[in-house]
Amino acid sequence: MEKKYQNIFFVFGLVVLVIMVTQLDFADVWHNLQHAGYWFLAVVVLWALLYLFNTSAWLTIIRSQTVDPAERRRVSFLWLYKVTVSGFALNYATPGGLMGGEPYRIMELTPKIGAERATSSVVLYAMTHIFSHFWFWLLSLFLYLFTQPVSLFMGAMLTLAGVFCVSAIWFFLTGYRKGLAVRVMNLVRHLPFIKRWAGPFVAGHKDELDKIDRQIASLHNQNPRTFLTVVLLELSCRICSALEIFFILLVLLPSVNYLDCILILAFTSLFANMLFFMPLQLGGREGGFLMSVTGLGLSASAGVFVALLVRIRELIWTAVGLLLIKLERNRSF
Repeated sequence: MEKKYQNIFFVFGLVVLVIMVTQLDFADVWHNLQHAGYWFLAVVVLWALLYLFNTSAWLTIIRSQTVDPAERRRVSFLWLYKVTVSGFALNYATPGGLMGGEPYRIMELTPKIGAERATSSVVLYAMTHIFSHFWFWLLSLFLYLFTQPVSLFMGAMLTLAGVFCVSAIWFFLTGYRKGLAVRVMNLVRHLPFIKRWAGPFVAGHKDELDKIDRQIASLHNQNPRTFLTVVLLELSCRICSALEIFFILLVLLPSVNYLDCILILAFTSLFANMLFFMPLQLGGREGGFLMSVTGLGLSASAGVFVALLVRIRELIWTAVGLLLIKLERNRSF
């Protein structure tokens, strides 16, 4: 990636990070960190391990599209881990989520495997990352049914959520079979403000978009085992990330149930993703934790405690990801 673009991504993310940090009550932060003790360190280290799942899933996609051994060696696991962490850092800091990290990933990967394969691998990974969320939410609905009492109101809400998740899974499966790039760009052509740009772009890049769609479809149609591996890696990452909530709640409740932590994560992430347009999902994540924790019979203070420590962890890893952007390309990974 050219130095000027690298600096643009870094400065943008840094500005948003500083704004987010200034919103914190530092006295409250320090008090809660002291209360959490070594469990907060465990939470931070946990995410270093969770990013291994994400990197493995993306690398599996890249290698499924690359036959030449020399090209495969250009993308090392450690280098891709760096780009993965930085990409998620930009996603955290960007309104719209995928608007920041994905262009960065494409621009970093393009010199190694070419623009078309870089774009298709990033789009395909983003699709699979979102796809796994819907499976996680759907499976969590059944977990709730088997482990929690269900009122009439909650039954109706679970039914609506189930219909939403099944519809989304069907949409993504259709996109995997037929490709999604052209369909998405044709939709963008009708959106206000950007349709003037999107129309000429689609017309001028139709062949490239068709190739990207064929590469996206090939993973699902020709490599079902690889497709399943990627989905399971991402889904495993979702399930293991509930350990973060488990570690934090152990400070307050030594008898905390891990299944409850999975439900808290599922409800919170669903609520927060409904507010995708907010940087770092500010407010949505905290509100989701508060409602999900109290909904499972825990205290509101526990929800606030979990939300604050998760927010601090996100800020730490966002800062780490931004610093990794500035690592020199010729550094050995």
